[in-house]
Amino acid sequence: MQLKDVKAIVTGAGRGMGAHFTRRLAEAGAQVAAGDIDEAALAELPAGIHKRRLDVRREGDCVEFTAWAREAMGGLNALVNNAGIIRDGLLVRKDRTTGEVKKMTAEDWRAVLDVNLSGATFMVREMVALMLSTETRPGIIVNMSSISRLGNRGQSNYVATKAALAANTVTWAREFASHGVRVVAVAPGMVETPMTQGMNQKARDALVAAIPCGRIGVPEDIWLAVRFAIECDYVNGRTVEVDGGLTMT
Repeated sequence: MQLKDVKAIVTGAGRGMGAHFTRRLAEAGAQVAAGDIDEAALAELPAGIHKRRLDVRREGDCVEFTAWAREAMGGLNALVNNAGIIRDGLLVRKDRTTGEVKKMTAEDWRAVLDVNLSGATFMVREMVALMLSTETRPGIIVNMSSISRLGNRGQSNYVATKAALAANTVTWAREFASHGVRVVAVAPGMVETPMTQGMNQKARDALVAAIPCGRIGVPEDIWLAVRFAIECDYVNGRTVEVDGGLTMT
Protein backbone atom coordinates (compact mmCIF):
# COMPACT_ATOMS: atom_id res chain seq x y z
CA MET A 1 0.00 0.00 0.00
CA GLN A 2 1.42 3.37 -0.96
CA LEU A 3 1.44 5.97 1.79
CA LYS A 4 -0.45 8.48 -0.35
CA ASP A 5 -3.38 6.04 -0.43
CA VAL A 6 -3.45 5.52 3.33
CA LYS A 7 -6.38 6.66 5.46
CA ALA A 8 -5.12 5.85 8.93
CA ILE A 9 -6.04 6.05 12.57
CA VAL A 10 -3.13 6.56 14.97
CA THR A 11 -3.88 6.04 18.66
CA GLY A 12 -1.77 7.66 21.35
CA ALA A 13 -1.02 10.27 18.71
CA GLY A 14 -0.50 13.28 20.95
CA ARG A 15 3.07 12.73 22.04
CA GLY A 16 6.19 10.62 21.57
CA MET A 17 6.25 7.99 18.87
CA GLY A 18 2.56 8.40 18.11
CA ALA A 19 3.00 12.08 17.27
CA HIS A 20 6.03 11.21 15.15
CA PHE A 21 4.11 8.54 13.21
CA THR A 22 1.22 10.95 12.68
CA ARG A 23 3.45 13.68 11.31
CA ARG A 24 5.35 11.31 9.05
CA LEU A 25 2.18 9.84 7.59
CA ALA A 26 0.78 13.30 6.89
CA GLU A 27 4.05 14.44 5.30
CA ALA A 28 3.87 11.45 2.96
CA GLY A 29 0.41 12.42 1.76
CA ALA A 30 -1.66 10.08 3.91
CA GLN A 31 -4.86 11.14 5.61
CA VAL A 32 -4.62 10.71 9.37
CA ALA A 33 -7.11 10.67 12.22
CA ALA A 34 -5.16 11.27 15.43
CA GLY A 35 -6.61 10.09 18.72
CA ASP A 36 -5.33 10.71 22.23
CA ILE A 37 -6.69 11.29 25.71
CA ASP A 38 -4.60 14.50 25.87
CA GLU A 39 -6.47 17.08 23.81
CA ALA A 40 -3.84 19.77 24.41
CA ALA A 41 -1.20 17.53 22.85
CA LEU A 42 -3.45 16.81 19.87
CA ALA A 43 -3.86 20.54 19.30
CA GLU A 44 -0.10 20.83 18.74
CA LEU A 45 -0.22 18.54 15.70
CA PRO A 46 -0.10 20.25 12.28
CA ALA A 47 -3.16 21.55 10.51
CA GLY A 48 -4.77 19.10 8.09
CA ILE A 49 -4.64 16.21 10.53
CA HIS A 50 -8.02 15.11 11.87
CA LYS A 51 -7.94 15.21 15.66
CA ARG A 52 -10.31 14.01 18.34
CA ARG A 53 -10.09 12.93 21.95
CA LEU A 54 -9.93 9.17 22.32
CA ASP A 55 -9.81 7.11 25.50
CA VAL A 56 -9.16 3.57 24.27
CA ARG A 57 -10.09 2.20 27.69
CA ARG A 58 -13.70 2.97 26.82
CA GLU A 59 -15.26 0.63 24.30
CA GLY A 60 -17.78 3.30 23.29
CA ASP A 61 -14.99 5.77 22.53
CA CYS A 62 -13.35 3.22 20.22
CA VAL A 63 -16.63 2.60 18.39
CA GLU A 64 -17.42 6.30 17.99
CA PHE A 65 -13.89 7.37 17.09
CA THR A 66 -13.54 4.75 14.36
CA ALA A 67 -16.86 5.70 12.77
CA TRP A 68 -15.94 9.41 13.00
CA ALA A 69 -12.53 8.81 11.43
CA ARG A 70 -14.02 6.92 8.51
CA GLU A 71 -16.51 9.73 7.90
CA ALA A 72 -13.87 12.46 8.25
CA MET A 73 -11.46 10.81 5.82
CA GLY A 74 -13.99 9.31 3.41
CA GLY A 75 -12.74 5.83 4.21
CA LEU A 76 -10.44 3.88 6.47
CA ASN A 77 -7.76 1.34 5.57
CA ALA A 78 -5.03 1.56 8.23
CA LEU A 79 -4.62 1.51 12.00
CA VAL A 80 -1.48 2.18 14.01
CA ASN A 81 -2.26 0.78 17.46
CA ASN A 82 0.18 2.91 19.43
CA ALA A 83 -1.63 3.95 22.63
CA GLY A 84 0.09 2.52 25.69
CA ILE A 85 1.02 3.17 29.31
CA ILE A 86 3.34 1.69 31.93
CA ARG A 87 2.82 1.07 35.63
CA ASP A 88 6.10 -0.65 36.41
CA GLY A 89 6.78 -2.53 39.60
CA LEU A 90 7.62 -6.00 40.89
CA LEU A 91 4.65 -8.31 41.27
CA VAL A 92 5.74 -8.97 44.86
CA ARG A 93 8.64 -7.40 46.75
CA LYS A 94 9.95 -7.13 50.29
CA ASP A 95 10.95 -3.70 51.56
CA ARG A 96 14.60 -3.89 52.66
CA THR A 97 14.11 -1.36 55.41
CA THR A 98 10.79 -2.32 56.96
CA GLY A 99 10.54 -5.95 55.89
CA GLU A 100 7.02 -5.25 54.63
CA VAL A 101 5.85 -7.41 51.71
CA LYS A 102 4.30 -5.27 48.98
CA LYS A 103 2.29 -6.41 45.99
CA MET A 104 1.41 -4.92 42.61
CA THR A 105 -2.06 -3.47 42.98
CA ALA A 106 -5.02 -4.70 40.99
CA GLU A 107 -5.45 -1.10 39.84
CA ASP A 108 -1.97 -0.99 38.28
CA TRP A 109 -2.49 -4.40 36.68
CA ARG A 110 -5.84 -3.51 35.16
CA ALA A 111 -4.82 0.00 34.07
CA VAL A 112 -2.11 -1.34 31.77
CA LEU A 113 -4.27 -4.14 30.38
CA ASP A 114 -7.16 -1.75 29.78
CA VAL A 115 -5.09 0.60 27.62
CA ASN A 116 -2.44 -1.61 26.02
CA LEU A 117 -4.49 -4.71 25.30
CA SER A 118 -8.23 -4.15 25.62
CA GLY A 119 -8.05 -0.74 23.93
CA ALA A 120 -5.92 -2.09 21.09
CA THR A 121 -8.31 -5.00 20.62
CA PHE A 122 -11.38 -2.75 20.52
CA MET A 123 -9.72 -0.57 17.86
CA VAL A 124 -8.84 -3.57 15.69
CA ARG A 125 -12.35 -4.96 16.04
CA GLU A 126 -14.02 -1.71 15.04
CA MET A 127 -11.71 -0.96 12.13
CA VAL A 128 -12.08 -4.41 10.59
CA ALA A 129 -15.85 -4.43 11.13
CA LEU A 130 -16.14 -1.13 9.25
CA MET A 131 -13.87 -2.36 6.47
CA LEU A 132 -15.92 -5.51 6.00
CA SER A 133 -19.21 -3.64 6.03
CA THR A 134 -18.00 -1.25 3.33
CA GLU A 135 -16.04 -3.84 1.32
CA THR A 136 -12.85 -1.78 1.68
CA ARG A 137 -9.69 -3.53 0.42
CA PRO A 138 -6.82 -3.78 1.23
CA GLY A 139 -6.16 -2.89 4.86
CA ILE A 140 -3.24 -2.85 7.29
CA ILE A 141 -3.05 -2.94 11.09
CA VAL A 142 0.23 -2.18 12.84
CA ASN A 143 0.33 -3.17 16.51
CA MET A 144 3.00 -1.64 18.72
CA SER A 145 4.48 -4.49 20.75
CA SER A 146 7.87 -4.36 22.51
CA ILE A 147 10.95 -6.46 23.08
CA SER A 148 9.69 -6.54 26.66
CA ARG A 149 7.21 -9.16 25.44
CA LEU A 150 10.04 -11.67 25.94
CA GLY A 151 10.01 -10.98 29.67
CA ASN A 152 11.36 -8.08 31.69
CA ARG A 153 11.79 -7.74 35.44
CA GLY A 154 9.37 -5.31 37.05
CA GLN A 155 6.95 -5.24 34.12
CA SER A 156 4.53 -8.13 34.62
CA ASN A 157 1.56 -6.08 33.46
CA TYR A 158 3.32 -4.43 30.51
CA VAL A 159 4.94 -7.69 29.37
CA ALA A 160 1.58 -9.45 29.45
CA THR A 161 0.04 -6.86 27.12
CA LYS A 162 2.92 -6.72 24.65
CA ALA A 163 3.22 -10.50 24.46
CA ALA A 164 -0.52 -10.75 23.92
CA LEU A 165 -0.41 -8.17 21.12
CA ALA A 166 2.36 -10.10 19.38
CA ALA A 167 0.39 -13.34 19.67
CA ASN A 168 -2.83 -11.70 18.50
CA THR A 169 -0.98 -10.22 15.55
CA VAL A 170 -0.64 -13.80 14.29
CA THR A 171 -4.21 -14.68 15.27
CA TRP A 172 -5.73 -11.65 13.58
CA ALA A 173 -3.53 -12.02 10.49
CA ARG A 174 -4.96 -15.52 10.06
CA GLU A 175 -8.52 -14.39 10.72
CA PHE A 176 -8.46 -11.37 8.41
CA ALA A 177 -6.25 -12.58 5.53
CA SER A 178 -9.22 -13.71 3.47
CA HIS A 179 -10.67 -10.21 3.81
CA GLY A 180 -7.53 -8.52 2.50
CA VAL A 181 -6.42 -7.11 5.86
CA ARG A 182 -2.82 -7.63 6.98
CA VAL A 183 -1.66 -7.42 10.60
CA VAL A 184 1.95 -6.70 11.58
CA ALA A 185 3.55 -5.91 14.94
CA VAL A 186 6.56 -3.67 15.56
CA ALA A 187 8.59 -4.32 18.71
CA PRO A 188 10.82 -1.39 19.67
CA GLY A 189 13.75 -1.72 22.02
CA MET A 190 14.98 1.22 24.09
CA VAL A 191 13.92 4.47 22.44
CA GLU A 192 14.82 8.04 23.38
CA THR A 193 12.17 9.33 25.78
CA PRO A 194 12.15 11.84 28.66
CA MET A 195 12.86 8.85 30.94
CA THR A 196 16.02 7.72 29.13
CA GLN A 197 17.16 11.31 28.63
CA GLY A 198 16.94 11.84 32.39
CA MET A 199 19.14 8.85 33.25
CA ASN A 200 22.49 9.49 34.90
CA GLN A 201 25.41 9.10 32.52
CA LYS A 202 26.76 5.93 34.11
CA ALA A 203 23.44 4.11 33.78
CA ARG A 204 22.98 5.40 30.25
CA ASP A 205 26.46 4.27 29.21
CA ALA A 206 25.79 0.79 30.60
CA LEU A 207 22.56 0.60 28.65
CA VAL A 208 24.17 1.70 25.40
CA ALA A 209 27.02 -0.78 25.92
CA ALA A 210 24.48 -3.62 25.84
CA ILE A 211 23.11 -2.57 22.43
CA PRO A 212 25.17 -3.97 19.52
CA CYS A 213 24.39 -0.94 17.34
CA GLY A 214 25.93 1.25 20.04
CA ARG A 215 23.09 3.72 20.57
CA ILE A 216 19.57 4.13 21.90
CA GLY A 217 16.87 4.24 19.23
CA VAL A 218 14.93 7.32 18.16
CA PRO A 219 11.30 7.56 16.97
CA GLU A 220 12.43 7.75 13.34
CA ASP A 221 13.92 4.25 13.65
CA ILE A 222 10.54 2.91 14.70
CA TRP A 223 8.72 4.89 12.04
CA LEU A 224 10.80 3.22 9.33
CA ALA A 225 9.54 -0.16 10.55
CA VAL A 226 5.94 1.07 10.63
CA ARG A 227 6.36 2.40 7.10
CA PHE A 228 7.78 -0.96 5.99
CA ALA A 229 4.78 -2.76 7.47
CA ILE A 230 2.38 -0.47 5.63
CA GLU A 231 4.15 -0.47 2.28
CA CYS A 232 5.26 -4.09 1.97
CA ASP A 233 2.18 -6.08 1.01
CA TYR A 234 4.02 -9.36 1.51
CA VAL A 235 4.63 -9.06 5.25
CA ASN A 236 1.84 -10.41 7.43
CA GLY A 237 1.44 -11.94 10.88
CA ARG A 238 5.01 -11.14 11.95
CA THR A 239 6.65 -9.08 14.67
CA VAL A 240 9.45 -6.81 13.43
CA GLU A 241 12.02 -6.09 16.15
CA VAL A 242 13.70 -2.68 16.04
CA ASP A 243 16.10 -2.79 18.97
CA GLY A 244 19.62 -2.24 17.65
CA GLY A 245 20.29 -5.97 18.04
CA LEU A 246 19.66 -5.97 21.81
CA THR A 247 17.61 -9.18 21.86
CA MET A 248 20.20 -10.86 19.64
CA THR A 249 22.60 -10.80 22.57
